[in-house]
Amino acid sequence: MTSHLSIGDFSRATHMTVKTLRHYHEIGLLEPVEVDPQTGYRRYSTEQIPTAQVVRRFRDLGMPLEEIRTVLAASDVPTRNQHINAHLHRLEEELGRTRRAVAALRDLLSPPVGGDSPAIELRSVGAVQAAAVTATVDAQDVGAWFQGARGELFATVAGQGLRETGPAGGVYADELFTLHRGQATVFVPCDGPVRPVGRVEPLLVPPGELAVIEHCGPPSEVDRAYGTLAAYVARHALAVDGPIREYYLVGQRHTPDSALWRTEVCWPVFRTASGAGRRPSGATGKRA
Repeated sequence: MTSHLSIGDFSRATHMTVKTLRHYHEIGLLEPVEVDPQTGYRRYSTEQIPTAQVVRRFRDLGMPLEEIRTVLAASDVPTRNQHINAHLHRLEEELGRTRRAVAALRDLLSPPVGGDSPAIELRSVGAVQAAAVTATVDAQDVGAWFQGARGELFATVAGQGLRETGPAGGVYADELFTLHRGQATVFVPCDGPVRPVGRVEPLLVPPGELAVIEHCGPPSEVDRAYGTLAAYVARHALAVDGPIREYYLVGQRHTPDSALWRTEVCWPVFRTASGAGRRPSGATGKRA
């Protein structure tokens, strides 16, 4: 014979509040086995205790209620486990991001070690023929747009029998930083004019004078390189108007380990013809 518990006793047995149990009943997640039609009192079966404990642990792990409902309604074990494993994978990714953020914050709070400043190079670049995708995008969408555009570029260049002549790059308008919406261009240098296909268009990347710093790690931490580079350019009074450039030396295409990714961040600068062969005091690195 199945034993029944009042909502209060079931609350004590499962460590769920009465308010939570009522809410789960209303949304159909954990329904009592009986509801008195006269009083509205809810009664639960002792056999529901394990289910309630599972729900509570899923909630402790941050699983949305709709996903918990899907897990509980799964018709077979493999389907149920598939949903659970998907959530655990998201948790692991979130944990990794949290650990990286904590490590970066500790590093920022640590006093700088003498002689440990990142290398900054002044570089002159010539015009480069490339295949490119350009769009006006929101800052929050740049990552997804970037991955799609770059994949389309590599496929188009290869499909037209062209050879890549350098690392992929990006050109980003000031508005993308100041207003979080602006023009972005991703390009792949190649040895011939690309035929327009889909979003891909030919582009002559203009020449420029750039201050360059290399960032090692995932894009989420590139702001530190930007900050260091901006301080350097301001200190030497080199800044001029113009879009920021990035060159992607090592990325997801080369390795899934984001700690090994390498990105060059390039700030437009002013350099006189007489100073083209010199670095200002404090610049380091080799000239390209």
